[in-house]
Amino acid sequence: MGYNQPMLRDNALEGQVIIITGGGSGLGKAMTTYFLELGARTVITSRNLEKLQKTAEELEKSTGGEVLPLACDVRHYDQVEAMLKSTLDKFGKVDALVNNAAGNFISPTERLSANAFDTIIDIVLKGSKNCTLALGKHWIDIKQEKSTVLNIVTTYAWTGSAYVVPSATAKAGVLAMTRSLAVEWAKYGIRTNAIAPGPFPTKGAWDRLLPGDLKEEFDMKKKIPLGRVGEHQELANLAAYLVSDFSAFVNGEVITIDGGEWLKGAGEFNMLEKIPEQMWDMLEMMIRSKKDK
Repeated sequence: MGYNQPMLRDNALEGQVIIITGGGSGLGKAMTTYFLELGARTVITSRNLEKLQKTAEELEKSTGGEVLPLACDVRHYDQVEAMLKSTLDKFGKVDALVNNAAGNFISPTERLSANAFDTIIDIVLKGSKNCTLALGKHWIDIKQEKSTVLNIVTTYAWTGSAYVVPSATAKAGVLAMTRSLAVEWAKYGIRTNAIAPGPFPTKGAWDRLLPGDLKEEFDMKKKIPLGRVGEHQELANLAAYLVSDFSAFVNGEVITIDGGEWLKGAGEFNMLEKIPEQMWDMLEMMIRSKKDK
């Protein structure tokens, strides 16, 4: 069985109701698809209801599962509360929240307007806060025995990254929230974890980030020790595990799935991989000659 095959046993999420923000496309859609295949009922949200409805119809046909599409701008708490109410009216409960909605663009920071910076902060950090707070308050109020928040962050949430400063700032906040609430809310049966994906190409997001020929010029595979980008099913497998009961003792963790990319970038001497074999032989001889003196 390959890495791009489903991982969990059939019906591993049977009976669960899972909200996935940004669930209508890209990685959100991939996670939603697998949740449905494992028996969950899902709620997908974004601002584009028409797109959500098309996705819901497509996924219901392909999986036989049940999808509730709800328009929701996560930047506004009242809309999040309305989304939660509609979910409860339809399914009667929520077991897990996946904070996946995001926005990003590549730009020198000095070229950004304050509004552009705020837009990313509001979607990623404020949106994740709004959804987490609304669901957390609900679960605590009804004394739900167990529930899960899964946040999708990035590896540059802890390293930072030039040219995506609003995203790095926001994701770092989401990561801090993940770890903080994992301790504070564990007593309520709420587990809080995060996934930090490396490159998992999606047409919409990557076309915006690297338009035109930039995708070829900045070939992500060259930055990754495993020599490839991620498959959507790999991320969906990990997400399904983290919202399932199989991960019941995992709390406050951020799991990196990037083929070793961030470690390669972090190591001070990692660029030495470009040294050819013959030069290593010469360097070794030079080092040995110095030892002999």
